Amino acid sequence: MLCIRPEALVLLGALLTVPLDPVGGQDALSLTWEVQRYDGWFNNLRQHEHGAAGSPLRRLVPANYADGVYQALGEPLLPNPRQLSHTTMRGPAGLRSIRNRTVLGVFFGYHVLSDLVSIEKPGCPAEFLNIHIPPGDPVFDPHKSGDVVLPFQRSRWDPNTGQSPSNPRDLTNEVTGWLDGSAIYGSSHSWSDELRSFSGGQLASGPDPAFPRQAQDPLFMWTPPDPATGQRGPQGLYAFGAEQGNREPFLQALGLLWFRYHNLCAQKLAREHPLWGDEELFQHARKRVIATYQVSRRSLFLLLLLRAEYRPFLDPSISPEFLAASEQFFSTMVPPGVYMRNASCHFQMVLNESYGSFPALRVCNSYWIRENPNLNSAEAVNQLLLGMASQISELEDWIVVEDLRDYWPGPGKFSRTDYVASSIQRGRDMGLPSYTQALQALGLNTPKNWSDFNPNVDPQVLEATAALYNQDLSRLELFPGGLLESYGDPGPLFSTIVLDQFVRLRDGDRYWFENTKNGLFSKEEIAEIRSTTLRDVLVAVTNVSSSALQPNVFIWNEDSPCPQPQQLTTEDLPHCVPLTVIQYFEGSGPGFGITIVALCCLPLMSLLISGVVAYFRSRERKKLQKRGKESVKKEADKDGVSAMEWPGPKERSYPVSIQLLPDRHLQVLDRHLSVLRTIQLRPRHRVNLILSNNLGRRTLLLKIPKEYDLVLLFNSEDERGAFVQHLQGFCASCALGLDIDEMGESELFRKAVTKQQRGRILEIFFRHLFAQVLDIDQADAGALPLDSSQKVREALTCELSRAEFAESLGLKPQDMFVESMFSLADKDGNGYLSFREFLDVLVVFMKGSPEDKSRLMFTMYDLDGNGFLSKDEFFTMIRSFIEISNNCLSKAQLTEVVESMFREAGFQDKQELTWEDFHFMLRDHDSELRHTQLCVKGGGGGVGVIFKPDISCRVSFIIRTPEERSSPQGVRLPASEASELGGPVLKKRFGKKAVVPPPRLYTEALQEKKQRGFLAQKLQQYKRFVENYRRHIVCVAIFSAICAGLFVERAYYYAFVSPPSGIAETTFVGIILSRGTAASVSFMFSYILLTMCRNLITFLRETFLNHYVPFDAAVDFHRWIAMAALVLAILHSVGHVVNVYIFSVSPLSLLACVFPSVFVNDGSKLPQKFYWWFFQTIPGMTGVLLLVVLAIMYVFASPYFRRRSFRGFWLTHHFYILLYVLLIIHGSFALIQLPRFHIFFLVPALIYVGDKLVSLSRKKVEISVVKAELLPSGVTHLQFQRPQGFEYKSGQWVRIACLGLGTNEYHPFTLTSAPHEDTLSLHIRAVGPWTTRLREIYSHPMGDGYARYPKLYLDGPFGEGHQEWHKFEVSVLVGGGIGVTPFASILKDLVFKSSLGSQMLCKKIYFIWVTRTQRQFEWLADIIREVEENDHRDLVSVHIYITQLAEKFDLRTTMLYICERHFQKVLNRSLFTGLRSITHFGRPPFEPFFNSLQEVHPQVRKIGVFSCGPPGMTKNVEKTCQLINRQDQTHFVHHYENF
Repeated sequence: MLCIRPEALVLLGALLTVPLDPVGGQDALSLTWEVQRYDGWFNNLRQHEHGAAGSPLRRLVPANYADGVYQALGEPLLPNPRQLSHTTMRGPAGLRSIRNRTVLGVFFGYHVLSDLVSIEKPGCPAEFLNIHIPPGDPVFDPHKSGDVVLPFQRSRWDPNTGQSPSNPRDLTNEVTGWLDGSAIYGSSHSWSDELRSFSGGQLASGPDPAFPRQAQDPLFMWTPPDPATGQRGPQGLYAFGAEQGNREPFLQALGLLWFRYHNLCAQKLAREHPLWGDEELFQHARKRVIATYQVSRRSLFLLLLLRAEYRPFLDPSISPEFLAASEQFFSTMVPPGVYMRNASCHFQMVLNESYGSFPALRVCNSYWIRENPNLNSAEAVNQLLLGMASQISELEDWIVVEDLRDYWPGPGKFSRTDYVASSIQRGRDMGLPSYTQALQALGLNTPKNWSDFNPNVDPQVLEATAALYNQDLSRLELFPGGLLESYGDPGPLFSTIVLDQFVRLRDGDRYWFENTKNGLFSKEEIAEIRSTTLRDVLVAVTNVSSSALQPNVFIWNEDSPCPQPQQLTTEDLPHCVPLTVIQYFEGSGPGFGITIVALCCLPLMSLLISGVVAYFRSRERKKLQKRGKESVKKEADKDGVSAMEWPGPKERSYPVSIQLLPDRHLQVLDRHLSVLRTIQLRPRHRVNLILSNNLGRRTLLLKIPKEYDLVLLFNSEDERGAFVQHLQGFCASCALGLDIDEMGESELFRKAVTKQQRGRILEIFFRHLFAQVLDIDQADAGALPLDSSQKVREALTCELSRAEFAESLGLKPQDMFVESMFSLADKDGNGYLSFREFLDVLVVFMKGSPEDKSRLMFTMYDLDGNGFLSKDEFFTMIRSFIEISNNCLSKAQLTEVVESMFREAGFQDKQELTWEDFHFMLRDHDSELRHTQLCVKGGGGGVGVIFKPDISCRVSFIIRTPEERSSPQGVRLPASEASELGGPVLKKRFGKKAVVPPPRLYTEALQEKKQRGFLAQKLQQYKRFVENYRRHIVCVAIFSAICAGLFVERAYYYAFVSPPSGIAETTFVGIILSRGTAASVSFMFSYILLTMCRNLITFLRETFLNHYVPFDAAVDFHRWIAMAALVLAILHSVGHVVNVYIFSVSPLSLLACVFPSVFVNDGSKLPQKFYWWFFQTIPGMTGVLLLVVLAIMYVFASPYFRRRSFRGFWLTHHFYILLYVLLIIHGSFALIQLPRFHIFFLVPALIYVGDKLVSLSRKKVEISVVKAELLPSGVTHLQFQRPQGFEYKSGQWVRIACLGLGTNEYHPFTLTSAPHEDTLSLHIRAVGPWTTRLREIYSHPMGDGYARYPKLYLDGPFGEGHQEWHKFEVSVLVGGGIGVTPFASILKDLVFKSSLGSQMLCKKIYFIWVTRTQRQFEWLADIIREVEENDHRDLVSVHIYITQLAEKFDLRTTMLYICERHFQKVLNRSLFTGLRSITHFGRPPFEPFFNSLQEVHPQVRKIGVFSCGPPGMTKNVEKTCQLINRQDQTHFVHHYENF
């Protein structure tokens, strides 16, 4: 082992303590001694840390903790500290010291203690020993609430202690444990530098040389508020070596005394040694001041007779027992006030702003006082020092004046606290031994019982104290026990403790001035210093005569000069300012609430912005539509009159335009020029006009017989008069009579028959109509009003107009079908239908036979009434049906239909048909006619629901031939239905039950299916669901588990294993919520980038990973992650809201523990306001900005807005760059933890950047458009060059940007070209501004060749689920609207591969095309026609569903169905599409269709279903697949894409 000689240790200490480059280099040799360090290190060369700042206190007696380690003792074992203080230490003030000790000695003692020890700094994490105030306490709980608690935070402790009973907790001393003037120069080199002026060796002074600088940021001086006035801040507080040097003006005056004394010494040395530099002067002055300070302390504690001898093995560390003994003994001598006098012994009156003048400064009103008018000059400070030297302190006993006991500066939100109670708690915090334990440990006599105490103690006090300790003397604590034994002088225990401490301080201090071996002073200088007293210091600083002070300023004798006027009592002084409680959150509640509401309203604000953007985008989209209507509107404005129509009470009026037509018709149009109503004015009817004669005379009522009236409101009487004149002229020209009456406006409104009233009449009309037709009881016909008899009579006598009749059928009044049916039913020809006339027609359709219905149709279209139906009339009939279905066929096509039907029936030579001939033509459709009814909606809106016939829609699906199997219902179906290639036939079923051939038993044995119970069914459904979505479930489960694991890990870390900062104890829920969600959100927002790596996904879906990861669901997974991240982000914000509130009401001492890098506990107590956390910190501001960005991105990404403004979605989604920048900044401040976001973000970001670079490498290649074609339904067909090396599969999609639009805005579209084609093609429907402008750009070629059209940027191809069609033996393709585009490519690809004889797994494709009319997407019909021509192996079966039709089994739909089936049978192609594919009317019946596929393909275990179209359609397909997958049969795997 290496041995080090003592000389080497001395040299090492010198190197570590002497400045390397002292100021005044030429005279650096004048520092011939080892300069003492400011932080106390290396004073003891054997134990370097002894006495150093930050070292633990050294116990004289073993610790006394509740658990033996660190938990403090307390109630109920020990008494309540406030109750103990109030009982034991309360007493009158004004009892003078027995030893005539002066107040200057008391506060000098406090100054010495501040030089030796400081344990006021709270420990971290924060621990509290709060003081519960007994109910009814006169000072702290005068209202007897019983809930007052004074906070008391435990002091900072040595982290290496408090771990076991053999190593109990020890508090740390924040200053040096040497008597080295640290209260003057600070306990660190940096602190000392801030105090120095670095000029002439002096301490820095302020504007007044007699005062130091004011407290400022580099020095963390203690700056609590003044408890009397509430003043805050560093103004009026000075920079001292001790943090709490400004606690009261008396301690402050002593700090000023030593400050001025140092500068005097430095000035004197500068005069004596003009060549010395600043460092030499400062260090020489410092060592002289420290020595004087040490000798002054000796005279205070009467240790002059003891001989000094340095002992290096002695530990001089401060003991907690010494701190308690000295502090509490001094506290009994503090008076309620302090005198001020001048050098001539004149005691000054002290000005009190609130109470006038008083003889002394009140102690309780002087704590942390700023800019005291009585102490604003050096002379005033001198007077205070002289006054303290002449004033005798309080009696050395157990009584503590109320200024300390009740009005000590309070912690936290309390302006006052109990000094004694706090000292008791501090003793428990330090683990001080009991009184008897300390006596025994120090070898002193222990009292046997309570009566053995000091006889000077008041028996009542002793008795009350004993009662608080339950008469158990062993429980008596060191502090109260030591005071009770003291009287005049410290008792045996306190004396022993103090003597032991000062002996160790003197004999263990290598730099003690009397130690001749340290080289600080010569023997002559030591002798000179010994003769120096504090009186000499006062005389030198104050420039008073030595006769104005007694020789020993700590003791006042009878012959001393300037005796005090009297011993001060509280009656002679102003009252103490009472307790005030600061509410940290007071005044912040409304602002905090508004801030939270504003943050919650960010989505609403974003919604408002998106609404505005959508509005302007919609307006842009409607510009073209408005251009077409402008001319029509101008024509309407020429002949029309504008007004407001009043629909009835409690309804808003709306603008209309009134047109008077030459054919005695009056038309009412809305603002869009759509016809709302047509009123026919008949010659025999007189026009009744009623005008209002009050309230501006603006209202007009036009009475309409047998209809509801027209009530118009004009802007002025002139406008109404102009309309009346116009109407009079109109009536005169049409030979119509006009009657004009006048009445009040309110009476006019009551007289008017409104649309509401007419609706209620018609409702009763239809109820009774159906009640008679369907034999429904009156009770079942619906509830009638109270005056039912009158209402029924009125309803049954009313007549329907042509418009009301058309509305009841859901048609337009001008439709040919309406005209024919109305003319047939209107037997009296009066232009209205009565109850009986309507009933006669309805009975035929509801109860009539097929013959009756065909005869009715025959009569309807026998327009000339000659009993024959000519070809022209038959043509008119077919055209009326086509017109209703909104389908457009040419005249030639209709003629071909009529001729084919006549030819098929054998009537090709006839020009007219009898009814028998007509019925013969419908002979094969008897069943259809039997179920045919007239669908009536009714007048009230609810009748159609009540009396809707119990019928089901006509469906078409596939089953095996009757020879192989019977129908699923067990019914043999006729083989005469239209068959398809390969045996399967198309079956048509009407209603819920088959009515053609009678059912017979199915004799073929079927596999018996065991009926499962409810639980078994649910289990089977669950198994099928897992089978269908197992990849999705596994991926979501893994991702969710990672997120949950990150949340739990962070939550557990901050709840239980985080570094001891106390944040979990401060805001447990908030920190767990915010930190846990932060980890999960960081992971989610990082790895969501992978779902947007389109090139990577397209590549990976072709690998084996596609068997385990559902790459097709990347967009859905992206949305799921985004929504989950949004929820967690909201929870994260909620957690921070909780945190901000808690931090806003937490004391600064607590925040300094939680955020040591942000806050420093300087005693100011007020925490930062909530807005500081939100808007003045980097995490808060970036958090608010993140919420703004998220609100914008999520709202603009909603399906509703994305459909209306894709560009807005595209632009706002690029905010993701700002999002990630803010996320990185948000966590980089490391307010609570070190940045972690990059851990999750780095890898996904690199992958995403690589994927984007791949896209960028091809996105900027300009692609020439070969062909542009404008197709019907707003579809634009683009055909463009195929880039070199561009490989894709059918069903894939690309993103394009058009250079002609001047933007890099990319939009996704599915390729409609097949992979074998040389060019690429897209079919783009104009549904938004971008696609509309694209259509406009390509509608006008600009030149020749490829230059005719604007070029494109191309990005892709990208994969999706539709390209998996070839992996199934049977695939079903369902396309709705423009969603058929991916299937165009698939169909062409399939037929091409089939023609080449390629081996494919896919053997059959069923393509279902759902469209409103055959006019939509006619381009697809061309593709299907091409497929039909090339499909020689019957691979594709196409079914087309036209959905824009009336109710099923309505007369019109039935006739369309008959025509279509006839056309299909005769010409083998559809009447509407011209294709061989089967056309159906209505919506596709997915469930029966899929069920029939199981019958046709029993050997296939999995069928792929691929749908693309509106969300409603894809959801129906998904629902059907889930429903069928619950069975133990073929499994349907669904892939879908919405647009």
